[in-house]
Amino acid sequence: GPGPRGAALEENPFYGRYRRKIEALRRSSPDVFESRLERRNEVKKQPVGCSKQAEFIRCMDEKARPAEALGTKTSKGQFTKDKTLDSILHVEMVREKSAEEIKQIWNQYFSAKDTVYAVIPAEKFDLLWKRAQKCPSFLYALPRKEGYEFFVGQWSGTELHFTSLINFQTQGENAPSHLVLYHYPELQKEKGIVLMTAEMDSKFLVVHEAQCLANQVQLFYATDRSETYELVEIFNHRPSEFKYMSVIAELEQSGLGRGLRPSQDPDKS
Repeated sequence: GPGPRGAALEENPFYGRYRRKIEALRRSSPDVFESRLERRNEVKKQPVGCSKQAEFIRCMDEKARPAEALGTKTSKGQFTKDKTLDSILHVEMVREKSAEEIKQIWNQYFSAKDTVYAVIPAEKFDLLWKRAQKCPSFLYALPRKEGYEFFVGQWSGTELHFTSLINFQTQGENAPSHLVLYHYPELQKEKGIVLMTAEMDSKFLVVHEAQCLANQVQLFYATDRSETYELVEIFNHRPSEFKYMSVIAELEQSGLGRGLRPSQDPDKS
């Protein structure tokens, strides 16, 4: 039988959608399936702050490129390798501008693009960052038409990588990122702001869904409510006590997921 570990996989409300794929893997190569589940447990035991996700993308980049193309900037799928702030914003040029002006430039630049972006106050980022060091991963819930889909968010330096839980469960650290949030603290000391932007796999997420995940990072990591942040601590340090539903309850209470999922089907009045 699948045993207790297999059972946890079935609890995922989205499991049905992927069931055939997973069952096929279970049948065709049970050892691979087992080792992936093993690896999933390994990931939990990794030292704090150690996320293989960004590392994996970098390695993939190295292997995927022909030697002669080494000098060019390439990305894996839609993700840029070592995405620097300078590649987006002329940092030296904005040094003499005020925080308010930089914020306007940032927001104006990205408002025309189909992506997630933010300007985070330094003290809020400090809190978030301090907590990310202690709790490098968390489980986020995304409202979809057929229910909630769970995403694992893992910090790697100032990048936050999201992958769907089902991918994480079946592929471990090799699960591809569906969304990466890039945080830039370069102007934090001088200007009191941290700039954030993102790249996402548009086959998997649309912008308002990516935005919902990004908002949840602030909700869980930068909150003043100790009960909310405690969910993050439980997930990282006492995983056996963690309850999926508590994330959903918190999300519903915050109202962040509202508008993502039609509250009622217009056809059934």
